[in-house]
Amino acid sequence: MKIKLILSLTLLTLALAACGGQAPQPEPQSQPTLVIPTLTVGAPIEVPTATEPAAPATEAPVADGEVSFANDVMPIFTSSCIGCHGGDQTKAALDLKTYESLMAGSFNGVVIVAGNSAESVLVQQVADGEMPKRGDKLTPEQVQLISDWVAAGAPNN
Repeated sequence: MKIKLILSLTLLTLALAACGGQAPQPEPQSQPTLVIPTLTVGAPIEVPTATEPAAPATEAPVADGEVSFANDVMPIFTSSCIGCHGGDQTKAALDLKTYESLMAGSFNGVVIVAGNSAESVLVQQVADGEMPKRGDKLTPEQVQLISDWVAAGAPNN
């Protein structure tokens, strides 16, 4: 049992080191709070909760207020993420080339919690500016599109 634990921790450390990340620190056990990160432009990102409807995307009009994975989210991944997560390499075993591989997650588990942007690691990392590591950070509009798509249940549309 100890060997499995040590092996798991070693793999997690290697995966995080490959992406330049740090091991997550355990949070104190308390009531969960919703943290809304602030981007460098100073405007907070509004993360919709399950009880409030998703705000329409501001970057481009979306038909019927619905964010499309194929038309809105995948182009963001293609231009900003696939170089490290789906091209010749898949850092942390996170492959963003297809909906199925995205929803499968990474070495660290799921990265999308359908219907819950605040609990989705991928949304948190792009909103905090932790990803993408290389190249330009996503715009607030791109982050909002991804967040809205996840909040809407992350449909394969």
